[in-house]
Amino acid sequence: GRTVKQAMLDATNEHLFRILGPNCLGLLVPGIKLNASFAHLPAMDGKIALVSQSGALCTVILDWAAENGAGFSHFISLGECTDVDFGDVIDYLATDISTRAILLYVESITDGRKFMSACRAAARNKPVIVIKSGRGNAGAKAAASHTGALAGADDVYDAAFRRAGMLRVDEIGELFAAVETLTRARPMKGERLMLMTNGGGLGVMAADALEEQGVELPVLSEETLAKLDEALPPTWSRANPVDIIGDAPGERYTAAAQALIDDPSSDAVLVMHAPTAIASSMDAAEAIISVAKNSKKNILASWSGGKAVGPARQRLREAGIPSYDTPNDAIRGFMNVIEYRRNQTLLLETPPTVPRNLTYATDAARFVIENQVSNGRHVLTEPESKAVLSAYGIPTVETHIVRTPEDAVQKALEMGFPVALKILSDDITHKSDVGGVALHLNDEDAVLTAANGMLKNIGRRFPDAQIQGFTVQRMVSRPGAHEVII
Repeated sequence: GRTVKQAMLDATNEHLFRILGPNCLGLLVPGIKLNASFAHLPAMDGKIALVSQSGALCTVILDWAAENGAGFSHFISLGECTDVDFGDVIDYLATDISTRAILLYVESITDGRKFMSACRAAARNKPVIVIKSGRGNAGAKAAASHTGALAGADDVYDAAFRRAGMLRVDEIGELFAAVETLTRARPMKGERLMLMTNGGGLGVMAADALEEQGVELPVLSEETLAKLDEALPPTWSRANPVDIIGDAPGERYTAAAQALIDDPSSDAVLVMHAPTAIASSMDAAEAIISVAKNSKKNILASWSGGKAVGPARQRLREAGIPSYDTPNDAIRGFMNVIEYRRNQTLLLETPPTVPRNLTYATDAARFVIENQVSNGRHVLTEPESKAVLSAYGIPTVETHIVRTPEDAVQKALEMGFPVALKILSDDITHKSDVGGVALHLNDEDAVLTAANGMLKNIGRRFPDAQIQGFTVQRMVSRPGAHEVII
């Protein structure tokens, strides 16, 4: 009656012998020349660990890495995670001195608590970057209601990754670009980026990409304007992005970059360069390297082009400066640093201590839930839900149940305006979909009209629905409030 898989696990139990897989590509550790896999290519030695649930994606990444010169400390295919899972491997890699960053390809998590614990510990020591597949309609399929769809499976993963201090990206190329940025860039205190370019078009592209991310360009200070006026030709842009003109020699790069680094409104500087026949790409790179050596702020570089800028781009990378092929790539890298910094802050946040004198009315909550389960129902009404919340000390909006439109008017008069009115029916879960919600009702006529309108509309569209009445609530409107879905 056992499966082969279970027989395998039973055979290992008494020996504390761990199983990787099954249905996996295997394991590569290039530093000790271990290749326990059927990968079509060997992995080069490096400082990045990759852990993937997909064997097919492993072979794609190996191909990509061979072409782009990326090496690995560990290359691990998990397969079905029957025994060894993400939590086990991440725990190991967190303390491995040969691993500088951890990359994850996740399809699903089997043990959420262990995964979060391992990731939170690892993310304190080194960057953990993750691709999670299934962003699309998987969450909607799993959702039992509109509330569930609003907080679908992908939203849960997204929140968990942020809370654990990890960075989520979308593509394989971005996975490695994020490693390049996070392992080379210094921590940033703010999110203000100065743009510097020898060609106006590159600056416009970068500014557009920043705006799409919701980040505003900082304004140059008067002192910085004066410094740049002195160092640059009269035709320079006199704004951020700073266009230092296409004939800029190395000295002009040095002066402009230093002025932007010194500006109190900047947290980082992105320097962009397009090759020209009248200025050296390598001289420009050396100028930026010299400024970066003495700067506590981040300098990012984007030397755009191919053969003409290749050696200069390589020189920037060798000097430890995050370097990108295009302005859009550079902005994506900058946003990775920002997102990572936000998530690292979240990682260190702890909730306040629960008050010692807090008591829970567990029996009351259990009575509400068991009563509905015994009636064959699986969704609580709004008043029932609030009764459960109240049993655990969670404050809710003042809510009263009434039978008729006239009762609703009377209750609203007692409570005081404005009020919210909602239909109450075991047969209607999504009240807003059927016109069963009315907000900001400011007088008796508004309440009476809304209640009668609901009954008429629902009676026409859902004649079989059993209506128990209405709920009347105090209308709460608070600036800065957040909608929370649990």
